[in-house]
Amino acid sequence: MDIADFDLRALPAGFHDNPYPFYHALREQAPVRRMPDGSWLLTAHADLVAVYRDAAGFSSDKRREFAPKFGPGTPLFRHHTTSLVFNDAPLHTRVRRLIAGALTGRAVAEMEAGVVALVDRLLDGIAARGQFDLIADFAAAIPVEVIGNLLGVPLADRAPLRDWSLAILGALEPALTPAQLAAGQQAVTEFLAYLEVLVAERRRRPGDPAHDMLTRLILGESEDGERLSAEELLQNCIFILNAGHETTTNLIGNALATLPDHPDQRARLLAEPGLIRTAVEEFLRYESSNQLGNRLCVRDCDIGGVRITAGTPVTLCIGAANRDPAQFPDPDRLDLAREPNRHLAFGLGVHQCAGLAVARLEGRVAITRFLQRFPRYQPAGPAVRGGRARFRGYLSVPMVAG
Repeated sequence: MDIADFDLRALPAGFHDNPYPFYHALREQAPVRRMPDGSWLLTAHADLVAVYRDAAGFSSDKRREFAPKFGPGTPLFRHHTTSLVFNDAPLHTRVRRLIAGALTGRAVAEMEAGVVALVDRLLDGIAARGQFDLIADFAAAIPVEVIGNLLGVPLADRAPLRDWSLAILGALEPALTPAQLAAGQQAVTEFLAYLEVLVAERRRRPGDPAHDMLTRLILGESEDGERLSAEELLQNCIFILNAGHETTTNLIGNALATLPDHPDQRARLLAEPGLIRTAVEEFLRYESSNQLGNRLCVRDCDIGGVRITAGTPVTLCIGAANRDPAQFPDPDRLDLAREPNRHLAFGLGVHQCAGLAVARLEGRVAITRFLQRFPRYQPAGPAVRGGRARFRGYLSVPMVAG
C-alpha cells in the first residue's frame, strides 16, 4: 500500500471502515512520519512508549494547537484546554488526585453489584424485544449510568449526555466540518449551563465524598491550599462524563460486534468464562476505543531515529501501536487468552487513564452477562461506524438476541 500522500486531515477512502492496513503500511515504511501540516505521526509501539514516558519532553497542554482549531476563548477551546487530559502539572496533578481518590480499588469493587444490576435490567429489555441495537440499547447505556451515578446526575437529566459527549469529543477529529465545530461549541455551552445548576445544588446539599465524585471535586477546591477555579471544576466534570462514556461504550460495542466474526473465540469465551479478564485486554488492543493521542514536543529529541524539534505537534497512533508485530505476535489475530498484552489503549505514564479500573469492570460485567444471556446473538443488519479517526466505535449495530 502506498502511503506517500497519507494525511490525517484528508483520510483516504476506506480508512474509517478499516484503518489497520494503512497503519501497517505506515509502521513498515515510515514509523515516524511527517504530516503535510508539519506534525509527526508515530505508529510503532516502542516509540509511543518512549513519548508517554517522557512527560517533561512531550507536553499535553493543547492551548497552542487548539487556538487556531477552535478559536481562542470559544467554548470548545476553554473546555479542551482546561480538562484533565490536555493539561500538564500542576492542574493535571491536582485534578487527577481528586478523581483517583474516588476510584480506589475498594470503591470500584463496591460498584460491581450496581453494574451487574444495571446490565441485567438492560438485558431484560433486550430479551423482551428480541431485536435491538447493540449501541443505543446496551453499550452506550451502561457508562452513562455508571458515570452519572459517580457524579450524582439525576436520572431524569441524563438523556442529553450522550449527544453532548459525541459532539464535544467529535471536535477532536484531525479535520472538522463547520457543522461539527458548531455542534461542539453548542454542546459545551449547554453542558456548562446544566452543570452550573447541578454544582450549585450539590454545594447546598453535599453528598458522600467517598462515593460522590462531584462532591469530592467541590470539597477539593481548597485542598492543600490549592483551589480549583469554578471553570476548572465545571470543565473537568464534562471531561469525566465524556471520558467515562465514549471509550467504554466503544469497548463494549466493539467487543460484542467483533465476536460474531470470530466464532472460535466466542465459543472459547463461552466455554471458559474465566478468560474474561484477558479477553477485555485483547478487545482493548484489537479494536482500541481511542485510536489517537497527541503531544507537543517541548525540546529537541530523537524518536525512532528521527529528530523532532521543539514546538512540533506529535500524534500518537494507539491503534497502530496495538497491532505492532514487534510487540504482539500475529497482531491481526484476535486471541482472547493473549498474554502478555502490553497494549496502550489506556495510555501510559502520568496521563494513563484514571478510570481504567471502572472501564475494565464495566467491560467485564457487560460482555460476560451478555454472552451468558444471548450466546447465539447475531447481526440483524448493516452496522454504522462512527466515522471518526480518533475514537473507533459504532453509532448503530442492529442485532437479534439468540
